[in-house]
Amino acid sequence: MAIKRLLDKSAQPADLEEEISLRPRNFDEYVGQKRLKTNLQLAIAAAKKRREPLDHILLYGPAGLGKTTMATVIAAEMGVPMRTTSGPAIVRAADLASLITNLKAGDILFIDEIHRLNRAVEEILYSVMEDFKLDISLGKGAGAKSLRLDLPPFTLIAATTRTGSLSAPLRDRFGHIHRLEFYTVEEIAKIIRRSADILKTKITPEAAQTLAGRSRLTPRIANRLLRRVRDYSDIKADGLITETEAEAALEMLAIDNLGLDAADRLLLSLIIDNHGGGPVGLSTLAAMLGDESQTIEDYFEPFLLQIGLLERTPRGRCTTPKAKSHLTSLDGRQSA
Repeated sequence: MAIKRLLDKSAQPADLEEEISLRPRNFDEYVGQKRLKTNLQLAIAAAKKRREPLDHILLYGPAGLGKTTMATVIAAEMGVPMRTTSGPAIVRAADLASLITNLKAGDILFIDEIHRLNRAVEEILYSVMEDFKLDISLGKGAGAKSLRLDLPPFTLIAATTRTGSLSAPLRDRFGHIHRLEFYTVEEIAKIIRRSADILKTKITPEAAQTLAGRSRLTPRIANRLLRRVRDYSDIKADGLITETEAEAALEMLAIDNLGLDAADRLLLSLIIDNHGGGPVGLSTLAAMLGDESQTIEDYFEPFLLQIGLLERTPRGRCTTPKAKSHLTSLDGRQSA
């Protein structure tokens, strides 16, 4: 089972209600993703001019970058309702049928984690997306009959963190395929300042920049850190988040200047101290951490690889000189 960490990019139930309140409602409020917004705004304008639904859209990229938020913004800009579900929730063909038969012309159906869609359901989805027709099988065995239902034209927006897990026939049925990129530190700082205004929290530009630098260039993590630092500031500094208060709160949360937490540093330390920097196999690393291999691949490695502290080789995982230098500098500051 995946562990829950403060710097986990996946959505956490405890944060869901407040996270929704912080989401932008239109493209003007949506910070970052400039190229994606430009392409989508053009597509939306064209669809409105022709009075047609948008082509189906696939949004992909690492967790926490705003795929669900972008879907809600698209629906708002189109001025149509959106129904939301996820791949694991659509277990049977009947589940899919109940969703799409209730859609009206132009509506949007959003499927998160579409890479986890049941294969049998996926095959039914092909004709739904391409021809707006739903094939239903009635009965079993020799007496089974097939019924084809006409559906109103609608737009499917799907999100995934693993495009490689999608079958080619499914990918080919999306008219728009867009990757969400990591944000810049300046964009994250702007998101933090906007979120602070919504939360009615005062934060200095320097404090926002400090939080942005440790948020892994991910809005979800930035907003989560803001809420935790707000808690600290409400008790220690009368609600004003300054750079000093932000630094103190992050130190208490054990988040260093690169955005690593204690679990990240432990993983790197084990490779360096026990295996001379690697290579070390994934299963061995999982055993040392007392965790599952999938957890390491999904929750530890992406960011460590992105910032150049970890490498994947045919023989296993290796740390880089940058990782050793970073841990050494932290040890030096702690001993001082």
